[in-house]
Amino acid sequence: MAQATGQDSKRPVIGVTGNNRWWSPSWYCIRFSVFLAGGTARRISTSCRVPIDSLDGIVISGGDDIHPTIFGEEPLPETFYDHDRDELEQEYIRDAMERNLPMLGICRGHQLINALLGGSLHLNIRTMRKKTLNRRGLLPTKTVNIVIPSRLHDIVGRERIRVNSLHYQAVRELAPDLDCIASDLDNFCQSATIADKNILGVQWHPEYLFYLATHRKLFRWLVQAAS
Repeated sequence: MAQATGQDSKRPVIGVTGNNRWWSPSWYCIRFSVFLAGGTARRISTSCRVPIDSLDGIVISGGDDIHPTIFGEEPLPETFYDHDRDELEQEYIRDAMERNLPMLGICRGHQLINALLGGSLHLNIRTMRKKTLNRRGLLPTKTVNIVIPSRLHDIVGRERIRVNSLHYQAVRELAPDLDCIASDLDNFCQSATIADKNILGVQWHPEYLFYLATHRKLFRWLVQAAS
């Protein structure tokens, strides 16, 4: 376990990547979720780097769209991309995998893990949806079906859950090393993992659903794997 001090000395240290914005609801909700799970969160951004060897686990959090050149596509017009964050998070993903650190990818983090490992993304799925709503929202209104058996099923103990949705990009081609272990009603991959590593990606934002035990279990899995 990475070295800590004081009352947090027995808590695994979980790095959380994100943007540079001072006010980040996602960061505060992830920090709270990690705390509830028994860990201590440390914020990582392009202006606040944290040594990888000081971490016991990592969250690659959600945010702006991933630049399409990472997976061989052209960017969409009038779309904001954060090149520096893309580079930072790719570096942390590689370093975490080299050190076998437990990793949870959330929304864009789930997508970036897939893209970095050789997969690709849909740039905008709004016109592709048939059975699920196109509206973005924090409430758990979308149905996700979970593969049995799978790591996600082991974690949440259910074959079907309701999740929120804040994304336009989505996994198109899955990276060779990843297994899709959950899908929505339009068959977009909602969770992926590497069977022999403690790596899990989810397309939704469990940090905004910390009031539901099912979604808190994702952070508990990460912290326990990092212990």
